[in-house]
Amino acid sequence: MSKKGIQSKDPHVLNLVKIVGVDPVRKSILYKKEDLLAYDCDGFTLRKHLPRAVVFPKNTAEVAAIVTYCHENDLPFLARGAGTGLSGGAIPLNGEVIISMVRMKKLLSVDFENRRAVVEPGFVNLKLTNSISDKGYYYAPDPSSQYCCTIGGNVAENAGGAHCLKYGVTTNHILGLEVVLPNGKVIEIGKDGVPDQPGYDLLGLLTGSEGTLGIVTKITVRILKNPEGKQTVLAYFDKVADGSKAVSDIISAGIVPAALEMMDKTAIEGVEAAAFPVGHPKDIEAVLLIEVDGIAAGLDEQINQILAVCNSNNVREVKAAQSEQERAKWWANRKTGFGAMGAISPDYIVQDGVIPRSKLPEVLKRINEISEEFSLRIANIFHAGDGNLHPLVLFDARIPGESEKALEAGSLCLKACADVGGTITGEHGVGIEKREEMRFVFTDEEIIAQTEIRQVFNSKNLLNAGKLFPSPGRCVEVKNEIAAAAAK
Repeated sequence: MSKKGIQSKDPHVLNLVKIVGVDPVRKSILYKKEDLLAYDCDGFTLRKHLPRAVVFPKNTAEVAAIVTYCHENDLPFLARGAGTGLSGGAIPLNGEVIISMVRMKKLLSVDFENRRAVVEPGFVNLKLTNSISDKGYYYAPDPSSQYCCTIGGNVAENAGGAHCLKYGVTTNHILGLEVVLPNGKVIEIGKDGVPDQPGYDLLGLLTGSEGTLGIVTKITVRILKNPEGKQTVLAYFDKVADGSKAVSDIISAGIVPAALEMMDKTAIEGVEAAAFPVGHPKDIEAVLLIEVDGIAAGLDEQINQILAVCNSNNVREVKAAQSEQERAKWWANRKTGFGAMGAISPDYIVQDGVIPRSKLPEVLKRINEISEEFSLRIANIFHAGDGNLHPLVLFDARIPGESEKALEAGSLCLKACADVGGTITGEHGVGIEKREEMRFVFTDEEIIAQTEIRQVFNSKNLLNAGKLFPSPGRCVEVKNEIAAAAAK
């Protein structure tokens, strides 16, 4: 096989070329520093590390061959999708060989009768809905990055989205996976997409494992029939506490919206300064975006109940969308929320905690206190209906020490979530960003139990090492104490 054009002196690069070949049109492997710079981080940009190389397999056989080679030669490696992850899960901490899945981007099959589709991991989330919408179907998980994030990445992080309140996150829509294990062996879980198969829930274990147990090469997903009707409400509140109370009251009234989103004043400033302004009042403290769907005949009653709840909680203005165009504009405004922060701040980090809905006023108050303590603005954009908060800590990395302040403020926001019975991530994953914060919700013994599960799959710890769990410390001491006690 020709290696024409490959000038690396690294023998591993030359051997990897034998697996993926030399593409005359598109590079099948990157190894020069100037090419690798684009892969030194993902959406979490405060830590950067260069990979050893980036390879672009075209099928499962090539992925398995690459993994086998890395396993046999003790080369660290990891899989990467679109790089939109926000917790550093695709950062090559150990100079890994990055296995980019972006060229495995086919929609392999659609079975409308059984409501399922099979995709390769590089298939873009929104493209699936666009591919089946003409038949009246869609794919429910809808993270804000759905226009570019891949379904393989969604599986790794167990991504959610605005409509997960009613429809659940990625794991609720996965029926089967083809996986390359860290030793190169290929397995199939959930064969033929039959749900609820007997045995251990390996689908549940792998979905959300953040690329530490295996590399997904084929995914069978559940697709849904479009709802008969859909209506959306926008509500403005002068106080965040009133908006928070309205959220709890809507759920308490027995209404389960498809989506129930909130943005605070700083977030509103950002989205109004960005690409899709809708004219939110500049002095408003909170806005709720509420959507219901289902059988058309019952939606008006739900909308009337939502309007009544908002009016009973001191709403300044509440209105229902009068057209699909107006509804789409409201959602475009919300979906650009994270990126919109760039319009009002040179840098920001996104946090991702979960709390009981009833604790919204308490936790939002604490986040405001953290903002004041650190003299950093914190915008709140979140899935209020299921208590999934996204505090965005705004800062300027050009100011010495401000990046570190932002990280500490973000950590305290997560602690505030854990302190009220919540947790440190709902959809963005742990990666490297929140490894130490895992101690907010797990004991050392519980962390050890989980790392031992990883050891079963990833015995050499070559696949995406250093992610998801805290660095060695007390956990190792406890493990040794358990072993010593067992030996007596």
